Amino acid sequence: GPLRPAGAPGRLGVTDRHLRRLFAQHLGASPLAVARTRRVHFARRLLDETTLPLGVLAVNAGFTNVRRFNHAMRSTFRRTPSELRRLARTHVAQARRAAEDPAFGAGALTLTLRARLPFDGAAVLAFLSARAIPGVEQVANGMYCRTIEANDTRGWIAARPRADRLDIAVHLDAPGDLIRVATRAGRMFDIDADSAHILAHLRRDPLLARALAGRRDLRVPAAWHPFELAVRAVLGQQISVRGAATLAGRLVRAFGAPLPAPAGTLTHVFPSARALAEADLRGIGLTRSRAETLRVLATEVAEGRLNFERLGNLDAAVHALCALPGIGPWTAQYVAMRALGEPDAFPAGDLGLIRALDRPGGQRGSPAAAARRSAERAERWRPWRAYAVMALWTKPHPGEKSS
Repeated sequence: GPLRPAGAPGRLGVTDRHLRRLFAQHLGASPLAVARTRRVHFARRLLDETTLPLGVLAVNAGFTNVRRFNHAMRSTFRRTPSELRRLARTHVAQARRAAEDPAFGAGALTLTLRARLPFDGAAVLAFLSARAIPGVEQVANGMYCRTIEANDTRGWIAARPRADRLDIAVHLDAPGDLIRVATRAGRMFDIDADSAHILAHLRRDPLLARALAGRRDLRVPAAWHPFELAVRAVLGQQISVRGAATLAGRLVRAFGAPLPAPAGTLTHVFPSARALAEADLRGIGLTRSRAETLRVLATEVAEGRLNFERLGNLDAAVHALCALPGIGPWTAQYVAMRALGEPDAFPAGDLGLIRALDRPGGQRGSPAAAARRSAERAERWRPWRAYAVMALWTKPHPGEKSS
């Protein structure tokens, strides 16, 4: 999870000692100290923007008890949590948001996540809209909505990108683990990407310079949960984006857990790995081989043998995923790109990329040969190949994938 830095060495493919050395060299603090600071500032945001009782707020910010929460806040801000809340005038901000959109009104717990500028949230919305899973996701009126499950409570969130931020409304009967909810929402919109630096690097290639003409921002939309994205990627093998969304909708209706009450078109949370491991997947229109791939994937995740948080670096993650039957390099790289947040992931065999990179009248050959040419051309884009993929998938208009 995001508050357990001890899990990071395995995820990054480095030793615990080396990770501590890197943190000390570049940040002047240990991974644990950075995580502690993150908890404190997230708690301050909850104090400023919500009316959660202090005991509930402390748990949602990642503190194990109220005493540690109070001590951390006093040590950092020289005020008690109650004093900080009185200074925040929370009700004013909440009233303003409620007036802007019903999703941020009664019953919603609202948060603001600042984005690194420039921020083109509309392009992320367009990309997510084309891939929205019926019953689980919806993009409408400039807002992304989806169902979630936190601490065994089902509900939904709404995320509205603004010029400089991402506003989030959380609808849960018993709010819990809000720091994880906020982190996932922020990652979906890639709000921390240094797009100015990435764009400057990619524009050194004339082809990408043309694809990026007029673009001030470039993000790689992430997934809410790695398992959900992995299932979605398997469903999307060799079929259209719309066809994959249709299959995913059938999967959700058949095996997803329903919300206590529908919220617009949102009706179910995505099926768990255990539910899919035990399901007869051929009944929703899957081929025998694809149903078997999903069954094995779900079983490996449900039994703990495949942990997306501990797959290591990009090469290790791709190797582990390709070891599963029915998952090849394209699927593994796509999962690494959008589920694991690997900025250098590159699905070389993607048809849209091959079309974008092959010159008219140029050499064709086998799909494997085309994928090799694609990978060779992409060497100059490292370490931002995933962002180059987004540039080519979304040209000439953001959100319009070519494959």
